[in-house]
Amino acid sequence: MTSQASRPSLSNDPASRGRRRIFAGLPALAAALALPAPPALAQTARGLWYATWGCAPSGPPPLSTALTLSGQTLRLVVRTSIGAGRLRVRLSNEMGSAPLRIGAASIGLRSSAATVYAGTSRALSFGGRSTITIPAGTPALSDPVDLSVGPFADLAVSLYLPGPVTVNTIHANAYQANYLSTGGNHTAATSLPIQRTIGSWPFLAEVDSDRVAPVIVAAGDSLTDGIGTTTNTNRRWPDWLARRFQAELSGRGPFAVVNRGLSGNRLLLDDASMPLAGRDLLERFDRDVLATAGVRALALLIGINDILFSPAFSPVPREDMAGGYLQLIERAHARGIAVMGATLPPFGGNVYFNPRREAARQDINAWLRSAGAFDLLADFDLVLRDPQAPERLRSSYDYGDHLHPNDAGYQAMAASVPLAQLAALAAY
Repeated sequence: MTSQASRPSLSNDPASRGRRRIFAGLPALAAALALPAPPALAQTARGLWYATWGCAPSGPPPLSTALTLSGQTLRLVVRTSIGAGRLRVRLSNEMGSAPLRIGAASIGLRSSAATVYAGTSRALSFGGRSTITIPAGTPALSDPVDLSVGPFADLAVSLYLPGPVTVNTIHANAYQANYLSTGGNHTAATSLPIQRTIGSWPFLAEVDSDRVAPVIVAAGDSLTDGIGTTTNTNRRWPDWLARRFQAELSGRGPFAVVNRGLSGNRLLLDDASMPLAGRDLLERFDRDVLATAGVRALALLIGINDILFSPAFSPVPREDMAGGYLQLIERAHARGIAVMGATLPPFGGNVYFNPRREAARQDINAWLRSAGAFDLLADFDLVLRDPQAPERLRSSYDYGDHLHPNDAGYQAMAASVPLAQLAALAAY
Protein backbone atom coordinates (compact mmCIF):
# COMPACT_ATOMS: atom_id res chain seq x y z
CA MET A 1 0.00 0.00 0.00
CA THR A 2 1.10 3.57 -0.55
CA SER A 3 2.02 5.73 2.39
CA GLN A 4 -0.14 8.67 3.31
CA ALA A 5 2.65 11.03 2.35
CA SER A 6 2.88 9.60 -1.20
CA ARG A 7 -0.85 9.69 -1.97
CA PRO A 8 -2.18 12.41 -4.26
CA SER A 9 -4.27 15.16 -2.74
CA LEU A 10 -7.91 14.04 -2.66
CA SER A 11 -9.56 17.35 -1.89
CA ASN A 12 -13.30 17.16 -2.49
CA ASP A 13 -13.69 20.91 -2.74
CA PRO A 14 -15.47 21.40 -6.10
CA ALA A 15 -13.83 24.72 -6.81
CA SER A 16 -10.41 23.29 -6.13
CA ARG A 17 -11.09 20.33 -8.41
CA GLY A 18 -12.30 22.59 -11.17
CA ARG A 19 -9.26 24.86 -10.94
CA ARG A 20 -6.91 21.87 -11.05
CA ARG A 21 -8.55 20.48 -14.18
CA ILE A 22 -8.66 23.87 -15.95
CA PHE A 23 -5.01 24.66 -15.17
CA ALA A 24 -3.91 21.13 -16.06
CA GLY A 25 -5.57 21.45 -19.45
CA LEU A 26 -4.16 24.86 -20.42
CA PRO A 27 -0.58 23.82 -21.38
CA ALA A 28 -1.85 20.94 -23.49
CA LEU A 29 -4.44 23.19 -25.18
CA ALA A 30 -1.87 25.88 -25.89
CA ALA A 31 0.52 23.33 -27.33
CA ALA A 32 -2.18 21.84 -29.52
CA LEU A 33 -3.18 25.26 -30.87
CA ALA A 34 0.46 26.08 -31.63
CA LEU A 35 1.08 22.93 -33.64
CA PRO A 36 0.56 23.10 -37.40
CA ALA A 37 -2.09 20.79 -38.85
CA PRO A 38 -0.54 17.60 -40.21
CA PRO A 39 -0.34 17.60 -44.01
CA ALA A 40 -3.24 15.79 -45.64
CA LEU A 41 -0.90 14.04 -48.08
CA ALA A 42 1.18 12.61 -45.24
CA GLN A 43 -1.97 11.32 -43.55
CA THR A 44 -3.13 9.67 -46.76
CA ALA A 45 0.24 8.07 -47.40
CA ARG A 46 0.61 6.63 -43.92
CA GLY A 47 -3.02 5.82 -43.35
CA LEU A 48 -4.97 6.24 -40.14
CA TRP A 49 -6.18 3.26 -38.12
CA TYR A 50 -8.99 2.55 -35.66
CA ALA A 51 -9.18 -0.60 -33.58
CA THR A 52 -12.26 -2.69 -34.35
CA TRP A 53 -11.38 -5.51 -31.92
CA GLY A 54 -8.83 -6.12 -29.20
CA CYS A 55 -8.01 -8.11 -26.08
CA ALA A 56 -5.51 -7.79 -23.25
CA PRO A 57 -2.54 -10.19 -23.50
CA SER A 58 -1.07 -11.66 -20.34
CA GLY A 59 1.26 -14.44 -19.25
CA PRO A 60 3.39 -16.39 -19.30
CA PRO A 61 1.20 -19.18 -17.92
CA PRO A 62 2.71 -21.84 -15.67
CA LEU A 63 4.62 -24.37 -17.77
CA SER A 64 2.34 -27.15 -16.53
CA THR A 65 -0.64 -25.50 -18.22
CA ALA A 66 1.05 -23.75 -21.17
CA LEU A 67 -0.12 -24.63 -24.68
CA THR A 68 2.69 -26.16 -26.76
CA LEU A 69 2.53 -26.18 -30.56
CA SER A 70 4.74 -27.78 -33.19
CA GLY A 71 4.36 -26.97 -36.87
CA GLN A 72 0.65 -26.18 -36.57
CA THR A 73 -1.79 -23.45 -37.54
CA LEU A 74 -3.92 -21.43 -35.13
CA ARG A 75 -7.24 -20.06 -36.37
CA LEU A 76 -8.51 -17.36 -34.04
CA VAL A 77 -12.03 -15.96 -34.29
CA VAL A 78 -12.80 -12.33 -33.41
CA ARG A 79 -15.80 -10.05 -33.99
CA THR A 80 -15.53 -6.57 -35.41
CA SER A 81 -17.26 -3.64 -33.73
CA ILE A 82 -17.04 -1.43 -36.84
CA GLY A 83 -16.74 -2.28 -40.50
CA ALA A 84 -13.67 -1.89 -42.68
CA GLY A 85 -12.40 -1.69 -46.24
CA ARG A 86 -8.85 -2.46 -45.15
CA LEU A 87 -7.56 -4.33 -42.11
CA ARG A 88 -4.34 -4.96 -40.24
CA VAL A 89 -3.56 -7.07 -37.18
CA ARG A 90 -1.36 -6.60 -34.14
CA LEU A 91 0.40 -9.71 -32.91
CA SER A 92 2.08 -9.89 -29.52
CA ASN A 93 5.12 -11.63 -28.12
CA GLU A 94 5.19 -9.19 -25.24
CA MET A 95 5.22 -11.85 -22.52
CA GLY A 96 7.59 -14.15 -24.40
CA SER A 97 11.16 -14.84 -23.38
CA ALA A 98 12.32 -15.98 -26.84
CA PRO A 99 11.75 -14.81 -30.42
CA LEU A 100 8.45 -15.91 -31.96
CA ARG A 101 8.55 -17.01 -35.59
CA ILE A 102 5.39 -16.66 -37.65
CA GLY A 103 5.79 -18.75 -40.82
CA ALA A 104 2.61 -17.47 -42.50
CA ALA A 105 -0.51 -15.55 -41.54
CA SER A 106 -3.87 -14.70 -43.04
CA ILE A 107 -7.18 -13.03 -42.27
CA GLY A 108 -10.57 -13.89 -43.71
CA LEU A 109 -14.29 -13.61 -43.15
CA ARG A 110 -15.39 -16.53 -40.97
CA SER A 111 -18.52 -18.39 -42.03
CA SER A 112 -18.83 -20.98 -39.25
CA ALA A 113 -16.55 -22.89 -36.85
CA ALA A 114 -13.05 -22.96 -38.39
CA THR A 115 -14.21 -22.23 -41.96
CA VAL A 116 -13.86 -18.98 -43.90
CA TYR A 117 -15.95 -17.85 -46.84
CA ALA A 118 -14.32 -18.84 -50.10
CA GLY A 119 -12.48 -15.97 -51.72
CA THR A 120 -12.17 -13.87 -48.56
CA SER A 121 -8.83 -15.14 -47.21
CA ARG A 122 -6.03 -12.59 -47.46
CA ALA A 123 -2.38 -13.44 -46.81
CA LEU A 124 -0.80 -11.12 -44.28
CA SER A 125 2.67 -9.70 -44.69
CA PHE A 126 5.03 -7.85 -42.39
CA GLY A 127 7.15 -5.18 -44.04
CA GLY A 128 6.46 -6.88 -47.35
CA ARG A 129 7.54 -10.32 -46.14
CA SER A 130 5.31 -13.33 -45.61
CA THR A 131 7.16 -14.35 -42.45
CA ILE A 132 8.28 -12.50 -39.35
CA THR A 133 10.28 -13.21 -36.23
CA ILE A 134 8.93 -11.13 -33.37
CA PRO A 135 11.55 -10.42 -30.68
CA ALA A 136 10.75 -11.29 -27.08
CA GLY A 137 8.83 -8.58 -25.30
CA THR A 138 7.51 -6.84 -28.41
CA PRO A 139 4.42 -6.59 -30.64
CA ALA A 140 4.28 -6.55 -34.43
CA LEU A 141 1.85 -4.91 -36.86
CA SER A 142 0.98 -6.51 -40.18
CA ASP A 143 0.83 -4.68 -43.48
CA PRO A 144 -2.74 -3.69 -44.40
CA VAL A 145 -4.89 -5.86 -46.67
CA ASP A 146 -8.02 -5.05 -48.62
CA LEU A 147 -11.03 -6.84 -47.13
CA SER A 148 -14.47 -5.28 -46.99
CA VAL A 149 -16.41 -6.29 -43.88
CA GLY A 150 -19.33 -4.87 -41.94
CA PRO A 151 -19.77 -4.28 -38.22
CA PHE A 152 -20.19 -7.42 -36.12
CA ALA A 153 -18.50 -9.60 -38.74
CA ASP A 154 -16.60 -12.67 -37.56
CA LEU A 155 -12.99 -12.66 -38.74
CA ALA A 156 -10.63 -15.61 -38.70
CA VAL A 157 -6.95 -14.79 -38.12
CA SER A 158 -4.72 -17.76 -38.96
CA LEU A 159 -1.12 -18.08 -37.76
CA TYR A 160 1.26 -20.82 -38.87
CA LEU A 161 3.95 -21.56 -36.26
CA PRO A 162 6.62 -23.62 -38.04
CA GLY A 163 8.67 -24.71 -35.04
CA PRO A 164 8.04 -25.92 -31.51
CA VAL A 165 6.41 -23.04 -29.64
CA THR A 166 5.32 -22.64 -26.03
CA VAL A 167 2.54 -20.06 -25.86
CA ASN A 168 3.73 -17.41 -23.42
CA THR A 169 1.58 -14.48 -24.56
CA ILE A 170 -2.11 -15.25 -24.39
CA HIS A 171 -5.54 -13.97 -23.50
CA ALA A 172 -6.76 -16.93 -21.50
CA ASN A 173 -10.53 -16.35 -21.35
CA ALA A 174 -11.82 -15.72 -24.85
CA TYR A 175 -15.34 -17.11 -24.36
CA GLN A 176 -14.96 -17.91 -28.04
CA ALA A 177 -14.07 -21.23 -29.65
CA ASN A 178 -10.72 -21.01 -31.47
CA TYR A 179 -8.93 -23.76 -33.34
CA LEU A 180 -5.61 -25.59 -33.55
CA SER A 181 -4.89 -27.56 -36.71
CA THR A 182 -3.22 -30.83 -37.44
CA GLY A 183 0.34 -30.39 -38.67
CA GLY A 184 1.15 -27.99 -41.48
CA ASN A 185 0.57 -24.53 -42.86
CA HIS A 186 -3.19 -24.22 -43.36
CA THR A 187 -3.43 -20.42 -43.27
CA ALA A 188 -4.83 -20.30 -46.83
CA ALA A 189 -7.25 -23.20 -46.33
CA THR A 190 -10.97 -22.43 -46.47
CA SER A 191 -11.65 -25.19 -43.95
CA LEU A 192 -9.07 -25.83 -41.24
CA PRO A 193 -8.26 -29.46 -40.38
CA ILE A 194 -8.95 -29.29 -36.65
CA GLN A 195 -6.88 -31.15 -34.07
CA ARG A 196 -8.52 -29.45 -31.10
CA THR A 197 -10.56 -26.46 -29.97
CA ILE A 198 -9.13 -23.94 -27.52
CA GLY A 199 -10.81 -21.21 -25.44
CA SER A 200 -8.05 -18.60 -25.61
CA TRP A 201 -6.48 -16.08 -28.00
CA PRO A 202 -2.72 -16.76 -28.25
CA PHE A 203 -0.46 -14.07 -29.73
CA LEU A 204 -3.30 -11.86 -31.05
CA ALA A 205 -3.90 -8.44 -29.49
CA GLU A 206 -5.76 -6.21 -31.95
CA VAL A 207 -7.42 -5.89 -35.35
CA ASP A 208 -7.51 -2.41 -36.90
CA SER A 209 -9.82 -0.88 -39.49
CA ASP A 210 -9.40 1.99 -41.92
CA ARG A 211 -12.96 3.14 -41.12
CA VAL A 212 -12.85 6.46 -39.25
CA ALA A 213 -14.51 5.99 -35.86
CA PRO A 214 -13.97 7.06 -32.27
CA VAL A 215 -12.65 4.06 -30.33
CA ILE A 216 -13.85 3.39 -26.78
CA VAL A 217 -11.59 1.07 -24.78
CA ALA A 218 -13.27 -0.87 -21.97
CA ALA A 219 -10.57 -1.67 -19.41
CA GLY A 220 -11.07 -3.76 -16.32
CA ASP A 221 -11.17 -7.23 -14.80
CA SER A 222 -13.35 -10.34 -15.22
CA LEU A 223 -16.51 -8.20 -15.09
CA THR A 224 -15.35 -6.71 -18.40
CA ASP A 225 -13.58 -9.82 -19.69
CA GLY A 226 -16.94 -11.62 -19.51
CA ILE A 227 -16.84 -14.40 -16.93
CA GLY A 228 -20.40 -15.69 -16.71
CA THR A 229 -21.30 -14.96 -20.32
CA THR A 230 -22.30 -17.64 -22.82
CA THR A 231 -19.40 -18.78 -25.02
CA ASN A 232 -19.57 -17.90 -28.73
CA THR A 233 -22.35 -15.35 -28.28
CA ASN A 234 -20.44 -12.08 -27.69
CA ARG A 235 -22.52 -10.99 -24.71
CA ARG A 236 -19.91 -9.29 -22.56
CA TRP A 237 -21.02 -5.82 -21.51
CA PRO A 238 -18.71 -4.08 -24.04
CA ASP A 239 -20.28 -6.26 -26.79
CA TRP A 240 -23.74 -5.09 -25.75
CA LEU A 241 -22.43 -1.51 -25.68
CA ALA A 242 -21.14 -1.80 -29.26
CA ARG A 243 -24.56 -3.04 -30.35
CA ARG A 244 -26.23 -0.09 -28.61
CA PHE A 245 -24.03 2.34 -30.54
CA GLN A 246 -25.01 0.67 -33.80
CA ALA A 247 -28.73 0.47 -32.96
CA GLU A 248 -29.23 3.86 -31.33
CA LEU A 249 -26.57 6.20 -32.74
CA SER A 250 -25.83 4.89 -36.22
CA GLY A 251 -26.83 8.26 -37.64
CA ARG A 252 -23.84 9.82 -35.88
CA GLY A 253 -21.41 7.43 -37.57
CA PRO A 254 -19.73 4.29 -36.26
CA PHE A 255 -18.27 3.93 -32.77
CA ALA A 256 -15.78 1.15 -32.07
CA VAL A 257 -15.59 -0.68 -28.73
CA VAL A 258 -12.46 -2.61 -27.76
CA ASN A 259 -12.45 -4.93 -24.74
CA ARG A 260 -9.26 -4.85 -22.65
CA GLY A 261 -10.75 -6.68 -19.67
CA LEU A 262 -8.55 -9.27 -17.97
CA SER A 263 -9.87 -11.78 -15.46
CA GLY A 264 -8.25 -11.43 -12.05
CA ASN A 265 -6.77 -8.04 -12.88
CA ARG A 266 -6.36 -5.30 -10.29
CA LEU A 267 -5.84 -1.57 -10.30
CA LEU A 268 -2.95 -1.35 -7.85
CA LEU A 269 -1.06 -4.63 -7.40
CA ASP A 270 0.12 -7.79 -9.18
CA ASP A 271 0.08 -11.34 -7.88
CA ALA A 272 3.03 -13.46 -9.01
CA SER A 273 0.94 -16.59 -8.48
CA MET A 274 -1.64 -15.35 -11.03
CA PRO A 275 0.33 -14.54 -14.22
CA LEU A 276 -2.77 -14.80 -16.41
CA ALA A 277 -4.36 -11.97 -14.41
CA GLY A 278 -1.78 -9.68 -15.99
CA ARG A 279 0.03 -6.69 -14.65
CA ASP A 280 -2.07 -4.25 -12.64
CA LEU A 281 -3.90 -1.69 -14.75
CA LEU A 282 -1.56 1.10 -13.71
CA GLU A 283 1.27 -0.92 -15.29
CA ARG A 284 -0.50 -2.18 -18.42
CA PHE A 285 -2.28 1.09 -19.16
CA ASP A 286 0.13 2.34 -21.83
CA ARG A 287 0.05 -0.93 -23.81
CA ASP A 288 -3.62 -1.83 -23.43
CA VAL A 289 -5.22 1.61 -23.54
CA LEU A 290 -2.92 4.33 -24.91
CA ALA A 291 -1.50 2.12 -27.69
CA THR A 292 -4.95 1.18 -29.00
CA ALA A 293 -5.36 2.62 -32.49
CA GLY A 294 -7.79 5.54 -32.54
CA VAL A 295 -8.66 5.53 -28.84
CA ARG A 296 -10.80 8.50 -27.83
CA ALA A 297 -12.48 7.36 -24.61
CA LEU A 298 -11.88 4.93 -21.77
CA ALA A 299 -14.65 3.03 -19.96
CA LEU A 300 -13.11 1.99 -16.64
CA LEU A 301 -14.49 -0.74 -14.35
CA ILE A 302 -11.73 -1.93 -12.03
CA GLY A 303 -11.22 -2.43 -8.30
CA ILE A 304 -13.29 -5.37 -7.13
CA ASN A 305 -10.25 -7.69 -7.09
CA ASP A 306 -8.27 -5.11 -5.14
CA ILE A 307 -10.92 -5.54 -2.45
CA LEU A 308 -11.38 -9.31 -2.73
CA PHE A 309 -7.67 -10.10 -2.60
CA SER A 310 -6.78 -7.61 0.11
CA PRO A 311 -6.58 -8.77 3.76
CA ALA A 312 -9.96 -9.84 5.11
CA PHE A 313 -9.78 -7.61 8.17
CA SER A 314 -7.96 -4.62 6.63
CA PRO A 315 -9.18 -4.22 3.04
CA VAL A 316 -7.61 -1.76 0.65
CA PRO A 317 -8.50 1.79 1.77
CA ARG A 318 -10.40 4.08 -0.53
CA GLU A 319 -7.54 6.62 -0.46
CA ASP A 320 -5.24 4.12 -2.19
CA MET A 321 -7.91 3.26 -4.76
CA ALA A 322 -8.73 6.92 -5.35
CA GLY A 323 -5.05 7.64 -5.92
CA GLY A 324 -4.91 4.91 -8.56
CA TYR A 325 -8.05 6.13 -10.32
CA LEU A 326 -6.72 9.69 -10.39
CA GLN A 327 -3.46 8.53 -11.93
CA LEU A 328 -5.29 6.77 -14.78
CA ILE A 329 -7.56 9.77 -15.34
CA GLU A 330 -4.61 12.17 -15.53
CA ARG A 331 -2.67 9.88 -17.89
CA ALA A 332 -5.72 9.52 -20.14
CA HIS A 333 -6.49 13.24 -20.14
CA ALA A 334 -2.88 14.02 -21.03
CA ARG A 335 -3.51 12.14 -24.28
CA GLY A 336 -6.90 13.73 -24.94
CA ILE A 337 -8.83 10.63 -23.86
CA ALA A 338 -12.08 11.07 -21.93
CA VAL A 339 -12.78 8.69 -19.03
CA MET A 340 -16.05 7.11 -17.96
CA GLY A 341 -15.77 5.48 -14.54
CA ALA A 342 -18.10 2.87 -13.06
CA THR A 343 -19.16 1.87 -9.57
CA LEU A 344 -18.24 -1.58 -8.27
CA PRO A 345 -21.10 -4.13 -8.30
CA PRO A 346 -22.05 -6.13 -5.18
CA PHE A 347 -20.65 -9.54 -4.29
CA GLY A 348 -22.65 -10.61 -1.23
CA GLY A 349 -22.74 -14.40 -0.95
CA ASN A 350 -19.43 -14.83 -2.76
CA VAL A 351 -16.71 -16.83 -1.02
CA TYR A 352 -14.63 -13.65 -0.57
CA PHE A 353 -17.43 -11.63 0.98
CA ASN A 354 -17.24 -10.31 4.53
CA PRO A 355 -18.63 -7.15 6.18
CA ARG A 356 -15.31 -5.28 6.10
CA ARG A 357 -14.79 -5.89 2.39
CA GLU A 358 -18.36 -4.80 1.77
CA ALA A 359 -17.71 -1.63 3.76
CA ALA A 360 -14.63 -1.00 1.61
CA ARG A 361 -16.70 -1.41 -1.57
CA GLN A 362 -19.33 1.00 -0.26
CA ASP A 363 -16.63 3.51 0.71
CA ILE A 364 -14.97 3.33 -2.72
CA ASN A 365 -18.32 3.65 -4.48
CA ALA A 366 -19.15 6.69 -2.36
CA TRP A 367 -15.92 8.30 -3.56
CA LEU A 368 -16.60 7.35 -7.19
CA ARG A 369 -20.04 8.97 -7.01
CA SER A 370 -19.03 12.12 -5.14
CA ALA A 371 -15.50 13.03 -6.18
CA GLY A 372 -16.37 14.36 -9.64
CA ALA A 373 -13.07 13.01 -10.93
CA PHE A 374 -14.42 11.21 -14.00
CA ASP A 375 -15.87 12.84 -17.10
CA LEU A 376 -18.86 10.49 -16.80
CA LEU A 377 -19.98 7.76 -14.40
CA ALA A 378 -21.97 4.56 -15.00
CA ASP A 379 -23.62 3.28 -11.83
CA PHE A 380 -23.32 -0.49 -12.36
CA ASP A 381 -23.82 -1.09 -8.64
CA LEU A 382 -27.25 0.55 -8.76
CA VAL A 383 -28.27 -1.44 -11.84
CA LEU A 384 -27.13 -4.87 -10.66
CA ARG A 385 -27.89 -4.86 -6.94
CA ASP A 386 -30.91 -6.49 -5.35
CA PRO A 387 -33.14 -3.68 -3.99
CA GLN A 388 -34.05 -5.88 -1.01
CA ALA A 389 -30.44 -6.89 -0.28
CA PRO A 390 -28.16 -4.25 -1.83
CA GLU A 391 -24.98 -6.12 -0.91
CA ARG A 392 -26.03 -8.88 -3.38
CA LEU A 393 -26.63 -9.15 -7.12
CA ARG A 394 -30.21 -9.47 -8.32
CA SER A 395 -30.90 -13.20 -8.68
CA SER A 396 -31.99 -12.65 -12.29
CA TYR A 397 -28.57 -11.16 -13.08
CA ASP A 398 -26.41 -13.59 -11.08
CA TYR A 399 -24.25 -16.07 -13.01
CA GLY A 400 -24.20 -18.23 -9.89
CA ASP A 401 -21.07 -17.25 -8.01
CA HIS A 402 -22.67 -14.07 -6.59
CA LEU A 403 -19.95 -11.97 -8.20
CA HIS A 404 -20.24 -12.21 -11.99
CA PRO A 405 -23.35 -11.27 -13.96
CA ASN A 406 -24.98 -13.56 -16.49
CA ASP A 407 -25.86 -12.52 -20.06
CA ALA A 408 -28.87 -10.51 -18.86
CA GLY A 409 -26.76 -8.77 -16.22
CA TYR A 410 -24.13 -7.75 -18.75
CA GLN A 411 -26.85 -6.45 -21.04
CA ALA A 412 -28.28 -4.40 -18.18
CA MET A 413 -24.85 -2.92 -17.49
CA ALA A 414 -24.48 -1.76 -21.10
CA ALA A 415 -28.06 -0.47 -21.13
CA SER A 416 -27.30 1.77 -18.14
CA VAL A 417 -24.37 3.55 -19.80
CA PRO A 418 -25.27 7.19 -20.62
CA LEU A 419 -24.74 6.56 -24.33
CA ALA A 420 -25.27 10.02 -25.78
CA GLN A 421 -22.91 11.57 -23.24
CA LEU A 422 -20.24 8.93 -23.86
CA ALA A 423 -20.57 9.43 -27.61
CA ALA A 424 -20.20 13.18 -27.18
CA LEU A 425 -17.04 12.71 -25.11
CA ALA A 426 -15.53 10.31 -27.66
CA ALA A 427 -16.54 12.14 -30.84
CA TYR A 428 -13.95 13.87 -32.97
